[in-house]
Amino acid sequence: MYETDDIVAQYIEFHYGDQYFGVPNFPVACANICLDHAQEGATNRALDLGCATGRASFELAKVYDHVDAIDFSARLIQAPSTLQQKGTQRYTLQDEGDLVSYKEINLEDFDGYNAIKNRVNFVQGDACNLDAKYTDYDLVFAGNLIDRLYDPQSFISSIKHRIRAGGHLVLTSPYTWLEEFTQRENWLGGFKANTGENYTTLDGLRDALAPEFELVGQPTDVPFVIRETRRKHQHTLAELSIWKKKS
Repeated sequence: MYETDDIVAQYIEFHYGDQYFGVPNFPVACANICLDHAQEGATNRALDLGCATGRASFELAKVYDHVDAIDFSARLIQAPSTLQQKGTQRYTLQDEGDLVSYKEINLEDFDGYNAIKNRVNFVQGDACNLDAKYTDYDLVFAGNLIDRLYDPQSFISSIKHRIRAGGHLVLTSPYTWLEEFTQRENWLGGFKANTGENYTTLDGLRDALAPEFELVGQPTDVPFVIRETRRKHQHTLAELSIWKKKS
C-alpha cells in the first residue's frame, strides 16, 4: 500500500526523502543541535513534541535511552510507526496535476535506526493537554510547533514542569502566527506591546519561561524546504532557541 495523503506524503519526503536546493535535512539538523547539548547532562529520557513523521525522534534515540514522540495528527504518527514496525514505508508525491511519483523508504537505509528503533514510543497526543505520565525529561524538542498550538501559553506553563533541572527545551518556529490555528489573543508574540514597541515571539518565550529557564547562547536560523509538487517548494527559516532549566 502507498500513502497517498498529500500532506502526510510531503512530510515523509521532508523527513526521509531527497534534499532540495542544497538545504540540509531539517529534522536531522535540529536533532544534531539537541544532541550537541545532550553531552552536558543526563540522556535518559527525551520528548519530541510535534514529531510529525518522526525523523528527529529516531535521531534522538541514538543518544537518549527512551524517546516519547507525540503528534496531534494520528495520520502523521502512522507513518513512522509503520516504518518502525514493518521496516518500510511507501508513499506517492504529486508531480503535476494527476501525475505522481512512487517512492519507498526503508529503515535499514538510515544509519543505526534498526538498532535503536524500539527506544521510540510513537503516540498521538495534544501538546496543550499532555497526560501526566509524560514528565521527567532531560530534553524536550518542539519543532515548528509553538505557532500551531491553540493555547501556546498553556503549553509553556505545562512543559516547564516536565523537564528535569539542568535539562533543555529546544524550540524551533518560523513564527507564522495565523488565527486559523491560534486566536490572536493567544499569540506569544508578533504584535505591538502596550508601550508601542515590537513584541517578538522570542520576547514572549523569554517572559513565559522565566524565571525557571534561561536562554542558552543566541537563537539561530535553521532553513528547511518542503516539496509540494515537482516545481513548487516551500523555503522557510525557523528560529531555533535553546532554554536550560535552572538547577
